[in-house]
Amino acid sequence: MASSSRHDTNKICCYNHPDAPLIEDYRAGDQICSECGLVVGDRVIDVGSEWRTFSNEKAGADPSRVGGPENPLLNGSDLSTLIGPGRGDASFDGFGVSKYQNRRTMSSSDRALLNAFREISSMADRINLPKTIVDRCNKLFKDVHDGKNLKGRANDAIASACLYIACRQEGVPRTFKEICAVSKISKKEIGRCFKLILKALETSVDLITTGDFMSRFCSNLGLSNMVQRAATHIARRAVELDIVPGRSPISVAAAAIYMASQASEDKRSQKEIGDIAGVADATIRQSYKLLYPHAAKLFPEDFKFATPIDQLPQM
Repeated sequence: MASSSRHDTNKICCYNHPDAPLIEDYRAGDQICSECGLVVGDRVIDVGSEWRTFSNEKAGADPSRVGGPENPLLNGSDLSTLIGPGRGDASFDGFGVSKYQNRRTMSSSDRALLNAFREISSMADRINLPKTIVDRCNKLFKDVHDGKNLKGRANDAIASACLYIACRQEGVPRTFKEICAVSKISKKEIGRCFKLILKALETSVDLITTGDFMSRFCSNLGLSNMVQRAATHIARRAVELDIVPGRSPISVAAAAIYMASQASEDKRSQKEIGDIAGVADATIRQSYKLLYPHAAKLFPEDFKFATPIDQLPQM
């Protein structure tokens, strides 16, 4: 009698209770139906790390018998063997040279990938980006590296551009200045690599809007939800009415935050907003000058003014 059946091609399940969750008995290696107790799968291999560790014994090396996690982005799946340093007399010849030495088990290509992945992870940590973005960035870098599309460009510059693209594709864009702040590469070089990668991989990114940055900028400035909603409304209406043609979404967002904060009790200066948004004071002033004449049409109807529109700062 068959002890298991398949409800579909991808899911192992009990044929009497296809929707019941399965319980795994790791000691016996069985998968058991939680409804009727039928053993659906037996002799299942436990792919977790071994349950015993020796790290507390003989302070020093940890001889547990598991390697690092597999990395599908490396050519050898990271399954290489490294010989540890010799500790006994038998490990050295008469001249004091180690008898057993590691060959260069890792190719230069994999070494470059590992260094780039390490740099990407380091940059992502500095600006608190989640692992999903790091994984997408690693995949982008691997595609660029394998295609040899950007020969002559520094790997750090390519990694920074890939991080910028990954953020845009995951719907949490960062500005070039934010990427530049955690990278060793200039903004101009990251921009060049960004355009080359999009062309080489034949991919695209969504256009950034003022709303992509608004919540983050307002949160960093410590502004209330009312001010954030007003700033979002001002920026969106300004774009709809074509008041700010040719202005970048970041500068429009900064000017909208400045206008909304000045009309509320939570006032913020141009310099404070500029430091958070990475925009010069002059850029905020130029966008604000375009918004100011239309202020009455831009604010939401339910906004509670601490400073009336006619008393807002004039540039």
